[in-house]
Amino acid sequence: MTERLNEQEKRWAVISLASIPLIMTLGNSMLIPILPVMEQELGISKLQSSYIITAYSVVAIFLIPVAGFLSDRFGRKKVIIPSLIITGVGGLIAGLASQLMDNPFLIIVAARILQGIGSSGAFPIVLPLVGDIFKDDKEASTTLGIVETSNTVGKVLSPILGAALAAIIWFVPFYSIPLFCAVSVLLVIFLIKNNGEENETHFKEYMDSAKDAFKKHGRWLVAVFFIGAILMFVLFGFLFYLSSILEEKYDYEGVWKGILLAVPLLALSIASFITGRKIKDNLTVMKWVTFTGIVFTGVSVAVIPFMDHPVYLLTIFFICGTGIGMALPCLDAMITESLEKDVRGVITSIYSAMRFTGVAAGPPIIAVLMKSNITWMASVLAIFALIASFLGYRYIKP
Repeated sequence: MTERLNEQEKRWAVISLASIPLIMTLGNSMLIPILPVMEQELGISKLQSSYIITAYSVVAIFLIPVAGFLSDRFGRKKVIIPSLIITGVGGLIAGLASQLMDNPFLIIVAARILQGIGSSGAFPIVLPLVGDIFKDDKEASTTLGIVETSNTVGKVLSPILGAALAAIIWFVPFYSIPLFCAVSVLLVIFLIKNNGEENETHFKEYMDSAKDAFKKHGRWLVAVFFIGAILMFVLFGFLFYLSSILEEKYDYEGVWKGILLAVPLLALSIASFITGRKIKDNLTVMKWVTFTGIVFTGVSVAVIPFMDHPVYLLTIFFICGTGIGMALPCLDAMITESLEKDVRGVITSIYSAMRFTGVAAGPPIIAVLMKSNITWMASVLAIFALIASFLGYRYIKP
């Protein structure tokens, strides 16, 4: 049953909601800067190290729609809390395996799969829960901007925190995950009063409602799904490349490398926050801000091969992050504000699954492309950005 919340309860709810993407992002992104260290400690290749990121995301792709159904059926909090606990257990297993085993790579990957199972019922459920709590479209847009900003703040903190923890012992970042999850569990239990709607919908009816939504909104929905996936592919692919090249070619390591990576990611965070506050409920503005952000992203990755210098690459990533930060809150708001409440859960779940597809595909594909001429890598990223810009321009029609 949905409850009306007073202003103070809403503020605490926003803080609790924002903690979930922050912690989920830290649990994944803070491992990217220390992948080169893991390669040395575990004796694995660059492609194998990318599986530590991909394993987390691949399983979430398939389970997010199931989690969306369960959250519609039983309530958001009843899915989010166990999911956070499962994520924490996965981090604990990865840490113990790294500390106690001689060859822990496969157990680490299995633990990351467990984390992915947990993540499928955490951050993706936040989006429909925002719609449940905030009935006013302007309030919902602002809160989604804060949630997306929290997600990007996690990306900013991740390289610094991951490098700082790994400086103690390389596997300490795994142990931090259950601690972060415990904090978020407590916040959700005590500070979110609204459990979201519960209904008696069965899975077949749930899928039928999704089909009806696609019949009604099909073209722009599919466009938003693919744009979300492409932007995550570009972001995590570029981040994987930059993390590797800064350490292997330019000898930036540890916390110093983390700080360098955090600067362009900060641009992403600031862009998300400003965008979320400015777009309000104006769908036309959302379309053109999204398109502009994609153009920034595409142009930045296209010029990667033009100069071989760390400052140049970081500047490009700064522009890339700004573009992605402009687009993501708009995509979130389009879905949350344009759909009927009874299909919001399933559609946001599919959207989140598509974003995870980009996260999963980025690191391994870039790992393979890095073996050849860097122009190929830049071309692939630019082509995908071009496709995203076409989809946004052609099919998103407010």
